Formats: sequence, C-alpha cells, structure tokens
Amino acid sequence: MSNTLTIRLSDDLLQRLRDKARRTGLPMGQIARESLESALESEKKPVWMKYAGTMSGPKNLSSRKGYSRS
Repeated sequence: MSNTLTIRLSDDLLQRLRDKARRTGLPMGQIARESLESALESEKKPVWMKYAGTMSGPKNLSSRKGYSRS
C-alpha cells in the first residue's frame, strides 16, 4: 500500500476521527480507509439484495391451487 490521498476535513469531522482513533486505539488512516471501503462496498449491492434468496414459496403465487380463477 503506497498510494497517498490528501483530503481536507472540516474541524468537526477531524475531531470525530480523532475521538474514534483515541477510543479504538486504531490509527486515523486505518479508520478512514475502512470507512471509505465500507461506503464504496455498500454501493455495489442494492439494499434489498440482502434479502434475496431468503424467502420460500411458489414463484408465482397465482399458481397455488384454489387461488386460480381461470
């Protein structure tokens, strides 16, 4: 890992980052990288995708016996 990115942070955001680093004992750079990675990862999949494959039943509910009116 040898790439460098320089960003400007608001005073409030910098203080929150420092506080979290102090609480967790992690370097500010690691916290920033993990937060950025998490934000970019959540962009990959829509929120509803976490429920894909968790429901069971017929694919077409109208195919259930007694519910078809054809």
